[in-house]
Amino acid sequence: MRQIAEALLQIEAVTLSPENPYTWSSGMRSPIYCDNRLTLSYPDVRNLIIDALVEVIRPLDVDVIAGTATAGIPHATLVADRLGLPLVYVRSSAKGHGKGNQIEGRFESGARVVVIEDLLSTGSSSIEAAKAIEEAGGEVVKIQAIFSYSLSRLAINLLDSGFTAHALITLSDLLDVAVKKRIISKEEVASLHDWRNDPTGWSERVLSS
Repeated sequence: MRQIAEALLQIEAVTLSPENPYTWSSGMRSPIYCDNRLTLSYPDVRNLIIDALVEVIRPLDVDVIAGTATAGIPHATLVADRLGLPLVYVRSSAKGHGKGNQIEGRFESGARVVVIEDLLSTGSSSIEAAKAIEEAGGEVVKIQAIFSYSLSRLAINLLDSGFTAHALITLSDLLDVAVKKRIISKEEVASLHDWRNDPTGWSERVLSS
């Protein structure tokens, strides 16, 4: 998976800036930003990721691929097409018009489903999508992401929910490559690990400095 980590850094789908942190929509500061939608614009990178997703999903003997709206939909679509499986996607909430669907598409009760997400942070949105699928009669085999920040809150939320989640690339994988490529220093890696262990505290220290 090192090749995927290198690709994400090269096309700047993931960028690292511990000295000049990014501001998230919540107002929190973060030394890392991920936008895996960029991978769709690079066929070689896109295929690299889809190949890896197919490799980990094929042995699971699933019936349906589900994408989270909206960032998980393109990669889920490509995986479903490659595997010749039905595709559904899950909205963050039910529509306020028409049939009021939260899940777009159809599957049979008892169908084994993999949920595809582009990024795992706290895992809340992925877990909500998985819950919606199970409430509709599906069996969520696991949540599969491209990249994970590996936050402690993710592990807690997964434990509470009973779902399993994996990512092709973790933060540690990415940082190993970033150091070897001299994108960041070892000192900056320590700062990123501090953020992973306590994102809120890290953000508050940055805002107060």
